[in-house]
Amino acid sequence: MASITIDNALGATVNQPYVTVKLCPPNAPTGAACSTVDHMLLDTGSIGVRVFASALGSSQASRLPQQTGASNDTGGNSPLAQCALFGSGYLWGALRRADVTIGGMTARDIPVQIVGDDAYESTPADCVSRGVADLGTVDALGAKGVVGIGHRARDFPQAAQTALAATYYYCASATSCTAARVPLEQQTMNPVAAFATDNNGTIIRLPALPPDGQASAAGELIFGVGTRSNNALPANPTVLAVSDQGTLTTMYASRSVPAIVDSGTNGLMFRDTSIPTGVNNWFAPQNTLSLSATMMSTVGLQATVPFSIADAERLFESHYAAYDSLGALSLSSNMFVWGLPFYYGRSVYTVLSGTQAGDRTGPFVAF
Repeated sequence: MASITIDNALGATVNQPYVTVKLCPPNAPTGAACSTVDHMLLDTGSIGVRVFASALGSSQASRLPQQTGASNDTGGNSPLAQCALFGSGYLWGALRRADVTIGGMTARDIPVQIVGDDAYESTPADCVSRGVADLGTVDALGAKGVVGIGHRARDFPQAAQTALAATYYYCASATSCTAARVPLEQQTMNPVAAFATDNNGTIIRLPALPPDGQASAAGELIFGVGTRSNNALPANPTVLAVSDQGTLTTMYASRSVPAIVDSGTNGLMFRDTSIPTGVNNWFAPQNTLSLSATMMSTVGLQATVPFSIADAERLFESHYAAYDSLGALSLSSNMFVWGLPFYYGRSVYTVLSGTQAGDRTGPFVAF
């Protein structure tokens, strides 16, 4: 188990769930130089550990061996780098290997992304054009890195078959990086899938909040689902099958759209132009709205989920870090994102694709 903290110690961040991660050279002897990095964003909407070189320190980053092995690299020895795309921007950096420890559990010798590695300062043009905004600073991301614990073990299975734009690259030099076809074993990895035990998924458990939010909040990240007494599914859980990418369907205002349950998104993001908005498209209704939407799994099961949307501008006046009624107008009409407000007051289970949790097979979300 690991502690989750939601605070604004890094600045004016809201609804950012953080964990602390220790990174060491692979299979390093006891007492070897390691780096412990706090305020890593816990993200069920992505896969893999991505840490800023500035948080590791340049000397520590250089101790982590480079990841090589692109299938279309004729020499076979060029280091790999990655453009990781998120809804709000991109992270660029080299791939290296490390032992990653979270809450006493260790994923040994896995590929991780080092964001802002001095070795590759020039970001490929297709990464910039598709990613739009550079998230490669603590101020921009609101975190010192990302711990992606979504529904897959590996980051981008399609990239093992095809050299995709704005994904993986092999870099023959500091300024020459080519789109790469990368076997799964060399791709950034969900650290939970690499644990020796309790590796079929996670539980994020956060407290309920008062209507106007809270200065900070603390919760738990529990490893494994149905593997021991502290991570069993409840007696009558809502279990919704999702795709390998974590998608299901949500019906809101008589429209069905793809959806994702994503701890790394700080609000409920959906399309409803009838709700007034303020700065940065945050919803700002005059009075708090009581709404609901129906989550539908890939196998037909469904659950209606109530939620509230308050005036974000009024909430932000408190300078708190945790709010459960925060939402924003999605710029896409084809996506509903159940962000961190969905997690407050719940235990949310994320089970990996192809794994077993009791008599159920992942991938699924449960609460």
